[in-house]
Amino acid sequence: MLSLPGLVSGCMVGPDYSRPSVETPLAFKEGGTREDSAAYVASRKGWRPAAPNDGAERGDWWRVFRDPTLDRLIRLVDVDNQSLRAQVAAYEQARGFVVQARAALFPTVTGAPSISRSRAIGIERTNVSLQGQASWELDLFGRIRRNIESEVATAQASAADLALVRLTLQSEVATNYLTLRYQDSLQRVLNENIEGYKKSLAITENQYNAGVAARSDVITAQTLLQTTQAQAIAVGLQRATFEHAIALLVGRPPSALSLPVAPLAVRPPAVPVGIPSALLERRPDVAQAERNVQSQSEQIGVAVAAFYPTVTLSASGGISGNPANGLFSAVNQVWSVAAAGSEVFYDGGARAAALRITRAAYDASVANYRQTVLTAFAEVENGLAGVRILARQQVAQDEAVASARRAVEITLNEYRAGTQNFTTVVTAQALALNNEVTALQIRLNRFTTAVSLIRALGGGWDVRSLPSGDELKETRLPVDSGQAARTDE
Repeated sequence: MLSLPGLVSGCMVGPDYSRPSVETPLAFKEGGTREDSAAYVASRKGWRPAAPNDGAERGDWWRVFRDPTLDRLIRLVDVDNQSLRAQVAAYEQARGFVVQARAALFPTVTGAPSISRSRAIGIERTNVSLQGQASWELDLFGRIRRNIESEVATAQASAADLALVRLTLQSEVATNYLTLRYQDSLQRVLNENIEGYKKSLAITENQYNAGVAARSDVITAQTLLQTTQAQAIAVGLQRATFEHAIALLVGRPPSALSLPVAPLAVRPPAVPVGIPSALLERRPDVAQAERNVQSQSEQIGVAVAAFYPTVTLSASGGISGNPANGLFSAVNQVWSVAAAGSEVFYDGGARAAALRITRAAYDASVANYRQTVLTAFAEVENGLAGVRILARQQVAQDEAVASARRAVEITLNEYRAGTQNFTTVVTAQALALNNEVTALQIRLNRFTTAVSLIRALGGGWDVRSLPSGDELKETRLPVDSGQAARTDE
């Protein structure tokens, strides 16, 4: 069924939108061979390579870490994070602008009822007026429709921005949580070394009491033990800081969140990547930049329409008179209709300047879109390089830890036998601790790199999660703002 605005609308001046072209590589430089990618995918059930318009995995990307505590914390982001709520409100505002712009397609009708009573020469008169007016600008050249499409694209960009904020907050929770688990593992490493240093101190004391070691050996052993104990105490502050940061992200006061101690997992999950062109579909920031391009493109049409005439229909009618004579009688009925057109013949170049401004804004949005795509490719390449290189570094570092531990055992036995000085033992112990901490840091880097790579791939988001133009043009806005918060689920 055709609407009345559709019957009187004419052509749409200005350019019709098409997505700007971008240079997309066939494969990621750091992605490895095709066989490697297939092995990656096979290693993680529930994940598959992303491709344009395929049934890409959506939703709870963090579940690949198989941590119920992390799962619970990230789900709280949607419940109480205030930054996300502010973004939901911004999206609702953008939806309102769409409905407001669409209202210009329809007539504006106003009513002006009035009643008056007067007395003259001893005669009282009552006058009742029930009149209304309507005015309607015909969208002959598409100015209104172009503006509507511009607002629709802006609202879709806002929805993409909402998804980007959500993904950013989720990845921040994951990164802080993994770093907190690193602190727990670091505490465990330090405590284990403290116990070893206590045994070394007991050995030096026995050697000193037996007269085969110097007092300086005992003091050196005590210093090493006390220094490590101080480091272990400092870990508590770092852990508390990350726990408080997590509480802030999930919208809770720090006093309301207490996480039990648990170690960092041994190895991070594998992350399938897919083909580079999939980023155009999976990254919310890319979708946001592309929607901004269309919004600016439609504004060019609005600026072009300003060079054409505007036609407005108006009408008024109603009744006005003394109700004693029959309020609805023909004598009391009034009406008028009119059509008016206007055209600007000279404006000092204002319209030409407005068109130039909108075209420049469009060019800037295209450049921003292409730069966003390039940044997306770079972030994925960085993540892939990190995954590959850190895995190799972890193997080498674990071997170094094993060698350092053997060195401590050998030098300590030699010290007991009196063939080695205690300085060598201390050096070996310090080197072993440093290697263990470095290995733990590399493991944390592997986990946080996995989070960064998943974020660079868009998490579980997909461009099909954006609201359609028809949904945004609905005149009835949702009462539950949480509906907007779930647009990318």
